[in-house]
Amino acid sequence: MEKVFVAQRVAAKLFSTEAAVDQAMVEATELLADMLKARTEVNASLVFADDVQVKMVEAIKALGEARTAMVGVHGELAEAQLRLGIRTKLGYMNKPAFLAKTEATTMREVG
Repeated sequence: MEKVFVAQRVAAKLFSTEAAVDQAMVEATELLADMLKARTEVNASLVFADDVQVKMVEAIKALGEARTAMVGVHGELAEAQLRLGIRTKLGYMNKPAFLAKTEATTMREVG
């Protein structure tokens, strides 16, 4: 298989994974916000379920670390692409569905 098509497939998975981590962060922070609102809505003490809130903050921190790791993966893959001699530029108009409402990612040769 041509290297450019392999790179295209990997890039699509990379974008998908990056978006999934971002979406998980959004969901986790919204859950934490809802938990905090719920506590006040039911008139519970500030210490009520504090351990649960601490665990949520730890989970959000772990997601942040995962996101940072994905940024590193992105950079390393960009370097690997160059080492393999694949001089392409992603067609940003065609990112995966969660970004551009289409599953296809295209690459084209650049001079």
